[in-house]
Amino acid sequence: MTSQTQTRPPIRFRGRSFLAVVLAPEAPIEDWLADLDALAKRSPAFFAGRAVILDVTALAPSRDALRELVAALTAREIPIMGIEGAGAGSLGPGMPPPLNGGRPSGEVAMPGEAPPAAPVERVTGAKSLMLESPVRSGQAILFPEGDVTVMGSVASGAEVIAGGSIHIYGALRGRAIAGAAGTPGARIFCRKFEPELLAIDGLYRIADDIDPSLRGRAVQVWLEGDAMKAAALD
Repeated sequence: MTSQTQTRPPIRFRGRSFLAVVLAPEAPIEDWLADLDALAKRSPAFFAGRAVILDVTALAPSRDALRELVAALTAREIPIMGIEGAGAGSLGPGMPPPLNGGRPSGEVAMPGEAPPAAPVERVTGAKSLMLESPVRSGQAILFPEGDVTVMGSVASGAEVIAGGSIHIYGALRGRAIAGAAGTPGARIFCRKFEPELLAIDGLYRIADDIDPSLRGRAVQVWLEGDAMKAAALD
């Protein structure tokens, strides 16, 4: 028998920067969690696709209190990738790793209270919703019954969540979440493609993962198996 020695390439390390959202809870923690729940109600997918850091500098919690806080956030589907401001004794097996040395990069726009919506005329049994006005920053549109059509644009900081497909006849600069009712065949269409986040049937893609050559163009987005695809329509 002859043996061949295969030369394996050396292990290489590369640095990469990611934009993370920092949660900095304040006492009393029950009130802070209630405010977080209110945010999630206004914007159900706010934390989807985001890296989240927990900064507990202002709390200085005990080990047990920190574990309870991380468990409360995990129960809200907010996975914590690292913790700042905790002593070494507060962390351990099953806890996120300690982080330090992060540099501030500015405030993250928070979804505000949506203004009262104009009355929407619905036909019994209708499976679509048409919005003749733009979706403004901080506004969230939730329509799990079917498709959503926006005759204007979706601003940065706004989001549209549809049980079916989403059709945007203006610019998409916010977050579009289609197929929320478990519809993998749902699609997202827009006339000007500049999204912050896309999702179909629970599969997410953030702005940094989007092909830059598609920006500013008319685009459709769909799923092929477990992969999200996007293509220009012009």
